[in-house]
Amino acid sequence: MPARARAALCRFVVFLHDQADCRQTTQTRQTVGRSLMTSFGQLVRRLRYGKAIVIVSGLPRSGTSMAMKMLEGGGIPILADGIRTADISNPKGYYEYEPVKELDKGGDLAWLAEARGKAVKIISFLLTWLPETYDYRVIFMQRDLREVLASQNAMLAHRGEATGAADDEKMLRMYEDHLKKVARFMANRSCFSTLSVDYRDVVQNPRDAAGRINGFLGGTLDVERMAAIADPALYRNRRKTEI
Repeated sequence: MPARARAALCRFVVFLHDQADCRQTTQTRQTVGRSLMTSFGQLVRRLRYGKAIVIVSGLPRSGTSMAMKMLEGGGIPILADGIRTADISNPKGYYEYEPVKELDKGGDLAWLAEARGKAVKIISFLLTWLPETYDYRVIFMQRDLREVLASQNAMLAHRGEATGAADDEKMLRMYEDHLKKVARFMANRSCFSTLSVDYRDVVQNPRDAAGRINGFLGGTLDVERMAAIADPALYRNRRKTEI
């Protein structure tokens, strides 16, 4: 956007802020101002980079595949290739896209242009490799880390691989540190807007979770279809204190 146009938009935002009801408290006016500036920033990025790329992220086994299926049900086009097929660990599919796995290897990033206006799954370990030349709306799935580890170990067991259960405490600390770093990374970059969604909340209150996601993405999704996708039967590996 030309500098003159940006300056005009800035003056317009300031004007709207100044016209706020003088009876409002200072705190309320500041909140309005921040909201306007956020909307302005999103408008500038939309004009510059086009439609946002919707990203579903989180640790492996944190509910990312379920979230992708919900977005698909809600009406968002999905970027996935089906190469990794459904299995006992993910009976409703993985919703993966192979080029994503090359993000940290300097692979071709031309697919990102195709991803605009669509949803794609990118695990948290690869988020930091995304270029800042796009606009990202990130739905970040959170799950109790002990449940994440239990689910990962169960998947390894199904494959006949060693689970490494003795290292669970070490992995917990690594995951905690990793999630903090990723959160800081996204918070410090204007290309990311993030909504944290708890896996347990989705399963227990799917209508509320679907409504939050819908609001975050603009309010045009089919919330009822999204809510119907969350399957409590697939909430395996719960912490024993909750059984």
